[in-house]
Amino acid sequence: MGKINWGRVILGGLLAGLVVNVFEAASGIFLQQQYEAAMAALGKTMQTSAAVYYIVYGFIYGIFAIWLYAAIRPRFGPGPKTALCAGFAVWLVGYLLPMIGYAASGLFPVNLVAIGCVVGLVETIVGTLLGARLYTEA
Repeated sequence: MGKINWGRVILGGLLAGLVVNVFEAASGIFLQQQYEAAMAALGKTMQTSAAVYYIVYGFIYGIFAIWLYAAIRPRFGPGPKTALCAGFAVWLVGYLLPMIGYAASGLFPVNLVAIGCVVGLVETIVGTLLGARLYTEA
């Protein structure tokens, strides 16, 4: 078993994070009215400064996905199947479980949570697949 190539984890993770951020920006534009209505129902408004948080979060999320890919690669082998496993695991913990809590507690409408989960799955899988292509052990 080789050591994790941290330079490649960061490089692939930044690419994965870029994909996540592009998907999030696009979905934010298309769902802006629904997000604003959901926030208004909570008596809140989205702060402009929150965008910086979400962008940084997207890159950290991408780096985490590629780190997980690198960590499971010796057991599952390199390639897209392993990247899919890593991406799915990251999505499960990073999107699905929190979103279930948001819907169950009534914080956000179920349809908005469902759309978020689907977008999150696609962005996570695509980002992890692309980022994993940049990862090498050496």
